[in-house]
Amino acid sequence: MQAHSLFEGSFSVDSSKKFIPFDASKDSKKDRPGSLFIHVHPFLIESANGLLLLDTGIGHVNADGGLQLHDNIRKAGFDPGDVRYVLLSHLHKDHASGMAMEQDGTFRLAFPDAEYVIQEGEWEDAYSGKSDSYRTEIFDVLQRSGNLLLVAGDGVLNNEISYEVSGGHTPHHQVFHIRTGGEHYFFGGDEAPEPEQFFRQFAAKYDYDGRKSMGLRQQYWEQGSKEGWIFLMYHSTNIAIGRPQQKENGGYRLVEAAD
Repeated sequence: MQAHSLFEGSFSVDSSKKFIPFDASKDSKKDRPGSLFIHVHPFLIESANGLLLLDTGIGHVNADGGLQLHDNIRKAGFDPGDVRYVLLSHLHKDHASGMAMEQDGTFRLAFPDAEYVIQEGEWEDAYSGKSDSYRTEIFDVLQRSGNLLLVAGDGVLNNEISYEVSGGHTPHHQVFHIRTGGEHYFFGGDEAPEPEQFFRQFAAKYDYDGRKSMGLRQQYWEQGSKEGWIFLMYHSTNIAIGRPQQKENGGYRLVEAAD
């Protein structure tokens, strides 16, 4: 398997937009009314052009002050310094806070040898001050680094990576198609975050355009099922890396993508 979940933990999130760690063995959902309960899975993909990191998580640090995301990459058998591209679906805190890390009161890039691929419109929205879902103090270090690659609209990064502006969760949210090692990986960010959302139609209030996101999920599932995509689902509480499997009575289900 060329794709790896860098599972960062389980969380509850309510209208305050704060992500609070949730341990089902000791915490009760009843104590957190009005909350969503989600997991956070940045993903690492081995490609012919180097390691690809898809979104960067919440940015938790370990007891020594190191980035948990770095620890998770090492546990998967890789060196964080070898990440070639950081592909960001959007810049909300739970997807982008691991792009940089604080050391001695100063932020520095978590992946100094990587290019950070971000939609230009999403970057501008993050700095607009219209939403508290962004941590611009983290983005400042990227802006000064020379590692920022702003893209506009749909496009092709290289012979393996393409991106599309989807615009459902945020106005300039983007999704990624990665074709490597004979597989087609699809990362839908917060427009295809959980398997269940492929099979029940609803317009989420947390989306910029809930009805558009709903339609996009159906489009992704229908096309991906027929073409055998591997879906990478950032907030899944069960299958994070899944492959469509045809059912005997027609249609498709999602199963764990095996090695």
